[in-house]
Amino acid sequence: MIKNIIFDLGNVLISFRPSEYFKKKNYPENLITKILADIFSSKEWLMLDNGEINTSEAIDAIASKSSLKREEIAHIFKLRTELMFPLDLNAKLLPGLKKQGFRLYYLSNFPIDIFEEIKNGYFFFKYFDGGIISSEVKFSKPDKRIYEILLKNYSLKPEECLYIDDIEINVTVAEEIGMKGLATFGSQEIFQDVKKALSELGEV
Repeated sequence: MIKNIIFDLGNVLISFRPSEYFKKKNYPENLITKILADIFSSKEWLMLDNGEINTSEAIDAIASKSSLKREEIAHIFKLRTELMFPLDLNAKLLPGLKKQGFRLYYLSNFPIDIFEEIKNGYFFFKYFDGGIISSEVKFSKPDKRIYEILLKNYSLKPEECLYIDDIEINVTVAEEIGMKGLATFGSQEIFQDVKKALSELGEV
């Protein structure tokens, strides 16, 4: 019986699509490619998620090897909250799930500084019973240890959890440790996916 539903945040409840953002802002294609490669695909970006470095250290490290100027990189980092916005249709799932008696949690790869701003600014966090971000515990998905920390911290049984993520490998790991999984593959609207998954599990 599913009692707990665990959500990834990026592209499940929060849109995070840098390429689309920069295209809408009319950045040149070659500059977009450079930004995506040097910043968002950098090892420093992953280290931020892991809580291994802070934002200033990440900017310095990226600047030391990128053709982008340090001030340009710093500007992109300041845009992070602009790059994100709530996926309202998906977030509207939360109050309904709470009314049905499910306990709700988040499990996401996120730098600590930007997460605090997001958490305080987005209405839907009030529906969560708890959660973990990677930079708090120094492990990032798909490392199974971050899932195990969530289960331990909130005394959750994996077989009673449905885990939802837009990245298939993250769902696969959740399933390997005993959870039910739902991969949304970056869909902007997951209402029907979640409803179908719960129906198939006999929960609705």
